[in-house]
Amino acid sequence: MQHKIHRKLTEAFAPVELHVEDDSESHRGHSGYREGGNTHFNVTIRAEAFNGLSRVAAQRLVYAALKEEFDDGMHALALTVSGTK
Repeated sequence: MQHKIHRKLTEAFAPVELHVEDDSESHRGHSGYREGGNTHFNVTIRAEAFNGLSRVAAQRLVYAALKEEFDDGMHALALTVSGTK
C-alpha cells in the first residue's frame, strides 16, 4: 500500500518532495487497525499543483487521488501538504 500511495501521488502531482510512511503499528489497538498494517499513513507532499490553493483544497485533492486506497482499507492519513512557493 505504501508504494501504491507513493506512485499515485507522484503520478497525480509530480511533487518536488514526497514522503510516505506506514505508521500503522503505532495505532495497534485503536480504531481501524488491522494485523499486517497498511491502515495508517503519514504523508508529506510538496508540489507546484498546490500553489495558490488553501490547505483544505490541497488536502481534498490528495484525498480524492487516494479514494481507492481508502476504499481498500486505509483508515487514516496524517497529511502535510504545501505548494512550492
